[in-house]
Amino acid sequence: MPRPRPNRTALVAGAVALVAVTAAGCGDTGGLRGAGATPTAISPAKLWPDLRPASSPAWPYDEGSTETVKGVGVPGDDIRKADPVAVVGAEIAAHPDDYGSKGPYHATAARTDECGPGGDGRRCPLLRAYYRDLTGDGHDDMTLGFRLYPTNQTAVRVYTVEHHKLVQVLADNDAIIGVELAGRTVIVRSPAGITGYEYRTTWAWDPERRAMVFSRDEFLRTGARKHATRMPSPAPTASPSASGSASAR
Repeated sequence: MPRPRPNRTALVAGAVALVAVTAAGCGDTGGLRGAGATPTAISPAKLWPDLRPASSPAWPYDEGSTETVKGVGVPGDDIRKADPVAVVGAEIAAHPDDYGSKGPYHATAARTDECGPGGDGRRCPLLRAYYRDLTGDGHDDMTLGFRLYPTNQTAVRVYTVEHHKLVQVLADNDAIIGVELAGRTVIVRSPAGITGYEYRTTWAWDPERRAMVFSRDEFLRTGARKHATRMPSPAPTASPSASGSASAR
């Protein structure tokens, strides 16, 4: 479910070392030159040494959660043969509090019905499935995305196969402007409330927890934006079909 973002203060720090080198033929002897005085190293100052340790996490990230997908087969343990539409349908059926008539994503189920044969593909919330080995077991895993209505957020899911069953190892809902696979990590880019910045959250496979866990959250400058005070949500992208997929290599 959508995770609240903690309040953060952007720390903008720059360390620039300038080395002046004159062009060849201008009397440069090629010798070493001093770069000036070196700043004195200062050890970290520990504040409030008697502060009582916190008894709860800083914010409620759903770290390391997994869920077995019920009712979706994986023929031959080949995750590419699992039907992405059926996978999303299984999640909707398993979480009525989220996708039911009173849930925050209540309009998603009706749109998912448009993903099948004879449906209006333009209304289908399912995005293309991508396949890559994210768990390091030598077999492809599946990364799915689908739009959530009426919030216009995007759900990002990662699935693997364990003991002949399809297992969800990452579930993240957010306002998303981009997703990247890098090695065995999933990087989710989300809009920030400050123009010209964005959040980038990295999820990495943890072999002990057997799940994709939150590993890094960055607040990065992306450049000035002239005509917008906030970054708009991306437009829905229709899945071409239940079998529409691509390999991210």
